[in-house]
Amino acid sequence: MSTSNQAGTGESEAEFNERWSELLAGMEERFGRRPDLNALLLLIGVQELGQGVAEFTKEQKQDLMHIATCKLFSISGHYALERVDEEGWPHYQLVNPVPFANLK
Repeated sequence: MSTSNQAGTGESEAEFNERWSELLAGMEERFGRRPDLNALLLLIGVQELGQGVAEFTKEQKQDLMHIATCKLFSISGHYALERVDEEGWPHYQLVNPVPFANLK
């Protein structure tokens, strides 16, 4: 088992897991329930968009989740920010295919 995370922060896996658990507990306290993966991706997407709290359509929410996915995979070199459009939405380009991972 690895003792450091892959993002290059020097933080141990145990330290990361502790911070992650604290984050989820804080979100559960704030929002009344523990967020699922879709909620986390939506929040990351809103953060990356950087336009603050707003009402989003269903399609925009899907786009925000895609932004989050690209941002997270950009950390490991699979995506790169290509441009930000005139409305402030980031667009990513696939630079290295994401390998298939069986989650069983």
